[in-house]
Amino acid sequence: MSVISKVSRGVLSAGCKRVGARTITSQEIYDKEAKYGATNYHPLPVALARGKGVHVWDVDGKQYFDFLSAYSAVNQGHCHPKILDALHKQADILTLTSRAFYNDCLGEFEEYACKLFGYDRLLAMN
Repeated sequence: MSVISKVSRGVLSAGCKRVGARTITSQEIYDKEAKYGATNYHPLPVALARGKGVHVWDVDGKQYFDFLSAYSAVNQGHCHPKILDALHKQADILTLTSRAFYNDCLGEFEEYACKLFGYDRLLAMN
C-alpha cells in the first residue's frame, strides 16, 4: 500500500494523539524521531504539543514563550484567528496542490510578488 493511500485511510494520521490526555513522554518522542527521522539539525530538547499566540506548551503541559516562531514562519503567533479563518475557507475549496500540477492561484500570486519586489521570477517555498 502506498504512503498516500495509508494517509488517506487514516493509518499514518492516527499515529499522533493530540486529542485528550498525553499519551507519550518527551523522551519517547526524542527516541522515535532519532530512530525514524532524517535530521537537518539537532532540535532543542522540548517536545511541543500545542501553541496559542506567543505561547507553546510541551507534552508535560509546561508553557513557554515561542521566541523562535519557526524561524519567522509563524511570527504572527500560533493559531491566529484571522489566519485560521482563511485556512478553513481555503481548505473547504482546495487544501493543497502538488507543484506537479498547475492551480488557479499560483500564477496570480507570482505576478503580484514579482511586481511588488521588482523580481523577474520567483519560486514560492514553505
